[in-house]
Amino acid sequence: MLCCCFLNLLGSICVNRYLFHRIEVTFHMSRDATSAMLERIEKDNVKFLRLQFTDLLGMPKNVAIPVKQAEKALTGGIGFDGSSIEGFVRIEESDMVLKPDLSTYTLLPWRSRECAEARFVCDVYLANGRPFEGDPRYVLRRAMEDAAKDGYVFNTGPELEFFLFKMLDGRPTTQFQDVGGYFDLAPTDLAEDVRREIILALTEMGFEIEASHHEVAESQHEIDFKYSDALHTADNVITFKFAVKTMALMRGLHASFMAKPIYGICGSGMHTNCSLAKDGVNAFFDPDAPLQLSETCMHFIAGLLKHARAITRVANPTINSYKRLVPGYEAPCYVSWSASNRSTLVRVPAPRGNSTRVEFRSPDPTCNPYLTFAAMLTAGMEGVRQKIEPPAGVDKNIYHMTPEERRRAGIETLPGDLAEAHQALLADDLICRALGPHVVEALTNVANAEWDAYRTMVHPWELDRYLATY
Repeated sequence: MLCCCFLNLLGSICVNRYLFHRIEVTFHMSRDATSAMLERIEKDNVKFLRLQFTDLLGMPKNVAIPVKQAEKALTGGIGFDGSSIEGFVRIEESDMVLKPDLSTYTLLPWRSRECAEARFVCDVYLANGRPFEGDPRYVLRRAMEDAAKDGYVFNTGPELEFFLFKMLDGRPTTQFQDVGGYFDLAPTDLAEDVRREIILALTEMGFEIEASHHEVAESQHEIDFKYSDALHTADNVITFKFAVKTMALMRGLHASFMAKPIYGICGSGMHTNCSLAKDGVNAFFDPDAPLQLSETCMHFIAGLLKHARAITRVANPTINSYKRLVPGYEAPCYVSWSASNRSTLVRVPAPRGNSTRVEFRSPDPTCNPYLTFAAMLTAGMEGVRQKIEPPAGVDKNIYHMTPEERRRAGIETLPGDLAEAHQALLADDLICRALGPHVVEALTNVANAEWDAYRTMVHPWELDRYLATY
């Protein structure tokens, strides 16, 4: 008995020594990384640091600090009041801390090199040192850690569309800056120089730009950057929108990521290509399977479709988002999938091998990418883990099918407005658990306020339609 106690004590000492050694190594690695970053900041002649994070709506926020505060920020974080941030906390529990992610350091290329500014993306913590459950970045990180238990890395590659409008007296308008069309060239596309400047700025910030072109609508554009793991990609989406708006404003233009700024023409989407990787290999590719799509891929598609209506709440978060999700403008309206059909919600692009991926077509660029990617991953992983089989793919143009044909094919419709989408979210326990109770409660407050304001407002359409008649 004494021998057993001694062995247990010895084992406990060994474990504690091992844990202490791990903590000590981590501390030294962290200290070394911080020292290296401080040296880099000094070498880059940085005078100000912007500590960036996002609110619940995906709007970038930042705290600017002088470079003298860099060491404090990198070691202990910088405190701020979270009570005024949308979806964060109440005034009586408002103390929060921003902790920079060192891997996100980048210079802001539109600032002078003589007085350089740099930016870190930050994680949000509570004053007691715990991660803040309402931080959208934390929500996505948690979903990715859950997928990593099965060995998966979630990669995403979004395609962001936006409009470049004229400014009038310092205010944005919806006046077209150009009259170009899909893939048009100058001189029709007068924004080509602006796009070039945006691409150069993004490249300096570490983006790998794959393509840029004029989109279908007048003054509408798209710039595509290379995929990465979902957390890095979500950071890039926020940076992309911030950089595009800044570069456009410097040219006297307004870059709008609004989903449907103008009636009667195409809106702006954020089609999101996604895949799972395991041991560095694309888990969606199987050369011997039908369509060369693995069982993992098919189950992931099934999970996306099962939870599509709930995902819509975070992928399409504004009243205006649902003006885009209507037939006739290349935006998806129906819960379906296909290997090529662009009228479906989920499409599988043609490339195979390591490029095998699934394109989720409903998100628009007003979404919070952290929450959207977290919801997509959680839905897909349920499909993979429970081996859910997707319905048959749809090769017909769904927009041309009658309601009865869609019913027979088992094709559901996406929510038609924000209120319906939010009810779909509340009815979906899996997606609610993925987002967490704090985020769901905050989204509920936002949806109720938005819908009530929209519902009670008298809109120009009503005046045009009824004022002279009644």
